Order: sequence, then structure tokens, then C-alpha cells
Amino acid sequence: MDRAELTTEQVLKRDIPWEHYMSTKLISGTCLQLLRRYDHKPESQRAPLLEEVLLYFDYSARPKLRNGTLPNGDASNSKSKLTSTHDVLRGLVNWLCSQLRNPTHPSCSIPTSIHCLSTSLREPYVRTLFVQADGIKLLIPLISPAATQQSIQLLYETCLCIWLLSFYDAAVDYLSTTRVMPRLVEVVKGSTKEKVVRVAVLSFCNLLAKGAFAAQMIDLGLPQIVQNLKAQAWTDEDLLDALNQLEVGLKENLKKLSSFDKYKQQVLLGHLDWSPMHKDPSFWRENINNFEENDFQILRVLMTIIDTSSDTTALAVACYDLSQFLQYHPSGRIVVADLKAKDRVMKLMNHENTEVQKNALLCVQRLFLGAKYASFLRA
Repeated sequence: MDRAELTTEQVLKRDIPWEHYMSTKLISGTCLQLLRRYDHKPESQRAPLLEEVLLYFDYSARPKLRNGTLPNGDASNSKSKLTSTHDVLRGLVNWLCSQLRNPTHPSCSIPTSIHCLSTSLREPYVRTLFVQADGIKLLIPLISPAATQQSIQLLYETCLCIWLLSFYDAAVDYLSTTRVMPRLVEVVKGSTKEKVVRVAVLSFCNLLAKGAFAAQMIDLGLPQIVQNLKAQAWTDEDLLDALNQLEVGLKENLKKLSSFDKYKQQVLLGHLDWSPMHKDPSFWRENINNFEENDFQILRVLMTIIDTSSDTTALAVACYDLSQFLQYHPSGRIVVADLKAKDRVMKLMNHENTEVQKNALLCVQRLFLGAKYASFLRA
């Protein structure tokens, strides 16, 4: 029978050669499994699922709304269509987040969910839904250097999600409260896969001009890491361009950022470590008056770290910095006493970590005895 003579019913009854499509790489093995699972479902389940998928395609392909109307054609029923499409997208995002929280399949749920998100987050509305669903924190643990091919693909698609989210201000604000930057830095230091390094570097480029990210990148040693990356034999032109762009941006920020700006960002982010400025006498002499800004905001944050942090390095540095303020500020003891710091710091004198104990003791000595006598005892 000539193909032109086939009836609609005959066409619908024909089996689609999905295996052939997979062998020619038109679809992946995962797609084939999903399609065959769909084929084996009863019609009562297939129809609603197909309707949801078609609505999703319709949303992606449809021209974007402007001023509440469609650019072409009649706008009737657009509101109901948009509502139903938004409901579908919300359901999809919530389901993907639930799979990341509690995977139903030990090895497939997370990679499949991240793969879907790396595509879906291209849509601005999906980014909004993902932030509302508190999904960003689910991505952060997945950002770590990978070894196997499967884990490399998962890392790449997770970093791709971060890059897509870096275009959305609400997502950027949330990212600034996470450990995303140190994790991305570890990825570019430890990865040899060009596509992984590329998408991480592109994320750096997007975040560089936003909030405190520039100071974080500098504190984490990213300028030197970029130099090391540029010395490698990459073949990806986009990666090379991104590295050049990031290098220029970091140099500009280094010129603008004073040592106190870097210190302030470190404290406000709660990411304290033994960077050189903490033990540099000239830093404290030159910047001690800056600690008076915003009603001694920096000291108040240091006290919050002392009260709440479980990071022993952060606790030790916070105690040390408080003792440095006591030493260099003419009214240091009065200011620190007003913050009711004595009892809060004294608790750390019994801490299990010796570094925390030592710096808590120094702080208490300077609070009770004054900087001159405390330094004499310490010597």
C-alpha cells in the first residue's frame, strides 16, 4: 500500500522505531527507556502526561508575553493557558526538588533531576519557581571535583544550573549566603574536563560584579588560579575568552578593593581564616577607626560568629580579631564590654580545640588587664 493511502488509524497503530533512533543517536538510551515506559502505561495515564508535556513545549515555544498580550494573534484564552502552563511548571520544579531531597532511585533520580533542571532553568519563570522551592541549597553539595564519567556529567550540569541562576538577582542573593564560591574554586582547581571548567569560569564572570563575590574570589586566590589555568593547553575558544575576561575583571577589582574591604567581606560572610591581614600590625593601625562604622557592625558580627559558629578556625580568628581590636582601639575595652563579650568569649576558654582556647584566653586577658599587660603575660 502506498504511504499516501494510509489512514490516520493505521498511522497511529504503527510502532515507532525508537531503538533505531537511539542507534543513530537521535535520542539517548535514557530517552528510550522513558518512552518505552510511557508506551506500557494504560491510556488513562498516558493522556494526562502527554497533555502536560505538550503544555510545557507550548510554553517554551510560544512568543513571550508583553504588556499582558500576545505579540501576534488573538489573546483570548491566553490567561487560562498561561495559568495551566505555570501550574505544570510549578509541579515539575517541586517534583525535581523532591527528588533531589529524597531520591526514589539510588543512582538515577539525582542525575535525571539535574539534567532536567539544566534545561528548564533556561526559562526565567522556572528560575523563579526554583528559588521559591528553596532548590538552590540542594545544588551546592553536588559541586565537588569528579572522577568518573557519570559524576563529571553530573558536575557539569550542576555548574550549568549555577551559571543559569547567576542571571537571576534573587538567585544571586541566595548564592551569596552559601559556600558555592569555595566549591566552584575547588572544581576549577581539580578538573581537567574543559566543559566543566568553562561553565564554572563563566559563572565566575557573571558573579564577579555582584555583591561580595569579587572579594570572595580574591580571598580564595582565584587570580593566581586563573593564571595557572591560562598556562594549560585548552582547545576550547569559549573557555580561553572567559579566562581572559575573568582575569581582567579580577585585576580591576583588586585595584578597587582595600584591605579593610576584603576583611569586612570575610567577616560579613562568616568565612574567617588566617589570611595575612589578621596578624598584620599595620592593618590594625591603619584601619582601626573603620571598625566604628555602622555602630561597630564588624564587632557585632564577630560576636555572632563566636556565639554560633561550629568552625574552629572561624572561632579562633574571631577571638583573635576581637583581642586585636582591644589592643589597637583607644576605647576598645569599653566598646567590647558594652557588647557583653566577656562571658561569651570566656565560654570558649574550655573549648576542645586548643587554638580556640588560646585565642579566647588572649582576648579575655586583654579585656581584663588591658593590651599592654596582656601582651606582657603572653610573651
